[in-house]
Amino acid sequence: MTVFKTYLKILNKNKFLVILYTVILVFFAAFNIENNDNGTNFVAEKPDILIVNQDEDNDITSHFIQYIEKNSTVKKVKETEEAHNDALFYRDVNYIIYIPKNFGNDFLEGKNPKLEIKSTGDYQASLAEILVNRYWNVANIYRNVTEEEEQLLTLINTTLEKDTIVEVTSKLDTESFSKATMFYNFANYSILAGCVFIICFMISSFQEKKVKSRIMVSSMEYRKFNRQLLLSNGLFAFALWLCYVILSIVLVGNVMLTSRGLFLILNSFIFTCSALTLALLIGNLVHNKEAMNGIVNVIALGSSFLCGAFVPTQFLPDFVLKIAHILPSYYYIYNNELIASLEHIDLENLQPIFINMGMLLLFAFIFIVITNIVTKRKNR
Repeated sequence: MTVFKTYLKILNKNKFLVILYTVILVFFAAFNIENNDNGTNFVAEKPDILIVNQDEDNDITSHFIQYIEKNSTVKKVKETEEAHNDALFYRDVNYIIYIPKNFGNDFLEGKNPKLEIKSTGDYQASLAEILVNRYWNVANIYRNVTEEEEQLLTLINTTLEKDTIVEVTSKLDTESFSKATMFYNFANYSILAGCVFIICFMISSFQEKKVKSRIMVSSMEYRKFNRQLLLSNGLFAFALWLCYVILSIVLVGNVMLTSRGLFLILNSFIFTCSALTLALLIGNLVHNKEAMNGIVNVIALGSSFLCGAFVPTQFLPDFVLKIAHILPSYYYIYNNELIASLEHIDLENLQPIFINMGMLLLFAFIFIVITNIVTKRKNR
């Protein structure tokens, strides 16, 4: 209890610094999730298309133009090639369709005439190309069925007006849970930064001359001292973790109370234990309070960038991910992604998650062992 009482005295003495730093990290996490839309909803935009028609008196050509007008935004531009090129360059249009003379009659006669196309090459131009290809692919099929133009147009209409019904069979609230995953991925930085900075600051206070002298003259064994210091710092780490859990429930909602949400919370708790032991090790190695900001940047920011807290892992190079395997953050963030992808919770799906949690606990055990070795050598 002696260590714990001393810890509380130091904590009370520096309570404003501890509270300020913790509040900043919590606010930063809340600001990050509120200002980043990570939803997966897709909204199609109509491409801007310019049609240059030189085959005006033809039913199938007119029908094609009506189809394009229905599924895109048809633009009007001066009828000069320079104006057309400028419209493409300034993205006033994404796609230009040149319909040559006698195009419709040549098509009906089976001559397979070609449309001339200019495009910006972006995704809207690709959408326009899909629209054009869809129309003429259907028209080519029905041209071999009937020679009557009116019946051909009716068949084309019947096919093109059919909409594909998409049934979502997954019952997962992907939008809410993507926010939860993003929040807990970002918590990698906040929890690490909070634990490393505050715990290192507290341990460095134990290294002050008066406090250290009292510890040295006492009969307390270094293992017992480390154990009590770990438990004392564990209270702060637990309070920090609890702040993030409460904040996630407030920001994300009831999805955090589902089975997958509880697994995210459990995963973050185990990671907090690993971060706590890492901070304890660093605190016993470095006693310079002025160096703490640099240490936080190296440990918290470095691992967050390498392991996918800020940038999704699918965008990181393979060699970066291989390096990340030596860091606890990799297994924590990887677990978050696995939990987010769970649709059915069973032993088979949970096995890799439990393995990663075991890796986090293994890191915690290694950090404790190294801390005891370091403390023993310093006390000789």
